[in-house]
Amino acid sequence: MTSVADPAMTNSRPTQAVAAPVASTRDIRLDFFRGIAMFIILCAHTPRNFFTSWIPARWGFSDATEIFVFCSGMASAIAFGRTFDRAGLPLGTMRVGHRVWQVYWSHICMFFAIATLLAAIDHFGNFDKTYIGSLNLWKFFDDPGPELVGIFTLTYVPNYFDILPMYMVILAMMPLIMALSRVNLWAVAGIIALIWLFAQRSVLEGLGLSDMHLGFPAEPWSDRKWFFNPFGWQLIFFTGFAFMRGWIPKPPVNRTLIIVAAVVVVANIPFSNIGIREFGFDWARSWRIDNRGLFNKSDFGILRYAHFLALAYLCWVAAGEGGARLKVAGDGTLARLWRGLLAMILKVGQQSLAVFVFSMFFARLSGFVMDQIGRNTWNMTLANFIGFGALIVVAYSVAWFKSHPWRVAK
Repeated sequence: MTSVADPAMTNSRPTQAVAAPVASTRDIRLDFFRGIAMFIILCAHTPRNFFTSWIPARWGFSDATEIFVFCSGMASAIAFGRTFDRAGLPLGTMRVGHRVWQVYWSHICMFFAIATLLAAIDHFGNFDKTYIGSLNLWKFFDDPGPELVGIFTLTYVPNYFDILPMYMVILAMMPLIMALSRVNLWAVAGIIALIWLFAQRSVLEGLGLSDMHLGFPAEPWSDRKWFFNPFGWQLIFFTGFAFMRGWIPKPPVNRTLIIVAAVVVVANIPFSNIGIREFGFDWARSWRIDNRGLFNKSDFGILRYAHFLALAYLCWVAAGEGGARLKVAGDGTLARLWRGLLAMILKVGQQSLAVFVFSMFFARLSGFVMDQIGRNTWNMTLANFIGFGALIVVAYSVAWFKSHPWRVAK
């Protein structure tokens, strides 16, 4: 990690080791790729959706979760970094706490909305499938008292509902990282790497230190932990955060790096689901079994990190400086259509929390509808595009409410 403020680190007053000036405006690439991630996440959570054959997760180790968390780190550097710089550590911490509070209640509302939807389907319908079982919510409905306590204290986190709790914990780590950044940026890198290391179950088991594995219990009746381990996933979040803060310099655009990144991305294909299932790379199947800890999604294995960074670099280069290649000039029909589509994608990326919560609910509803009418290429495609349209409507609606239109004088 480097910073233009490194000379200050040698000063006798370590608190002046403040990082390079943080970006003060959102890069459209940030909102563009986070918007794309929202559409991918909807597809990935819709049961038996053939669109998932084309998402990044099927072609390499990383997937849309990395896009979402990395871009959230970048957005947090803009949204909260300036508060820490301007108002200091205590008020910056309060600002982060306010966001954690918002995410917490989004998580609670999302759980009850989806649980109620599934319960209503089972109660009022007469279907061969029990839908509360599709998300393994048997324990909650069999004995809701203890599980209500677990839901509100985050000691009961069903698999489908663990992304936002992971995000909350990572946000709560931000004041520590900002405090360390005022001392030494290498201390920031060291603590992030150390926390990630102790989240790697396979590494700790190899060292005989499995009892030191960092993670939160997901349910009181077993030793299962949150599927998305925040202590592993904070690595990708704070990588995006560090790039936007200027702690890590942006990589140069040159042929060598492009070739290296492309080789990494292509080399992932034989080990991917598509590579093994469609291309017949059976030798890679045994390698995956023997080395699953290297790309473990729960703890965020190192190969997921490498694959994502390579893919992100190629996308960053393709988009151009400041997203210049995303902007199309001209008055032609295609140019106008692209600008309209781009505006919608950016809006979805800007309202990612509300869009994410809605998409998780809509995915279960869409899956139920498709179970009733049957899945074929045409109606599944239509269902996906209806979902995309719904995400766009939600994004624009939330943005409209956030603009406080009732305050505008007539």
